[in-house]
Amino acid sequence: MSDGAMDKLKGKGKEAVGKLTGDHRKEAEGKADQTKGGAKEAADGLTERAKGVKDSLGRDDDK
Repeated sequence: MSDGAMDKLKGKGKEAVGKLTGDHRKEAEGKADQTKGGAKEAADGLTERAKGVKDSLGRDDDK
């Protein structure tokens, strides 16, 4: 499981606990963790795409 997915999961748990207990701060922390996880996943996706583009360009040079 990626860091981003872990942050999202942790955030969902915090948000749920915050809602159940009425702790608005904990709920907000959970939402922030989920946002951070989504950003990490997006960055990882961009990194993978960049690697793919680099590999594609490298293959053209081998011809």
